[in-house]
Amino acid sequence: MTNTIEERQDKAFETNPDAFFSVRDIHAYYGESYIVQGISFDMPEGEILALLGRNGAGKTSTLRALARVDDPALQSGEIYLGGQAIHEMRAFEAARAGIQLVPEDRRIIGGLSVEENLVLAQIAPPKGWEIERIYEHFPRLAERRKQEAITLSGGEQQMLAVARALARDIKLLFLDEPYEGLAPVIVQEIEEILVHVKSLGITTIIVEQNAVAALQLADTALIVDMGQVAFRGTAQEVLDNKELRHEYLAI
Repeated sequence: MTNTIEERQDKAFETNPDAFFSVRDIHAYYGESYIVQGISFDMPEGEILALLGRNGAGKTSTLRALARVDDPALQSGEIYLGGQAIHEMRAFEAARAGIQLVPEDRRIIGGLSVEENLVLAQIAPPKGWEIERIYEHFPRLAERRKQEAITLSGGEQQMLAVARALARDIKLLFLDEPYEGLAPVIVQEIEEILVHVKSLGITTIIVEQNAVAALQLADTALIVDMGQVAFRGTAQEVLDNKELRHEYLAI
């Protein structure tokens, strides 16, 4: 099912109560600024969704609201992950329920080694992957396990940020601008990692300004404009629709 901007009042969109991840008419504010204005969508388990839009459209705000961080403040709506009512939780509770957010600034601790960053991620229960399993899937991090995180390249820091998320109990991975500031060859490496993460059955939402790269990786797409849904459908539909891309993504 797809909706364009002319018909985007999401009261008409009925979410599936049995969906792995279900977002029902959420509204969120920064102070008095009305930022997220009635977003609704569903996701099956194991898919990648590209959450797209122009700068200031509300992409990151939507992602943060879904992760239940303090800003923006969720005022109404419902969020369910595997039947759990995420909208009733605080951020640390949502993380314990399996939602792991990798923000744009990555939030790794530069003065600690790669391994210390991973160990720190496992201090609060429940734990996810064991560190040796992480190293099996991220051999470059294994090579740099004793190296300070601040000395890693941008791509390696992004790998570490994703690995930290996997070190927690994870059901749903949120990535905010994972390709920001990375060279194209490094973007390709991160894409390969995300394909691998998907192969492990982990559901992922990507907010990314590099829309084409995100769409080529994703199964489905959600385009937001002025805090509302402008389009929902498959990633291929967006790639095939030049008019839609031009209007909402300027590409």
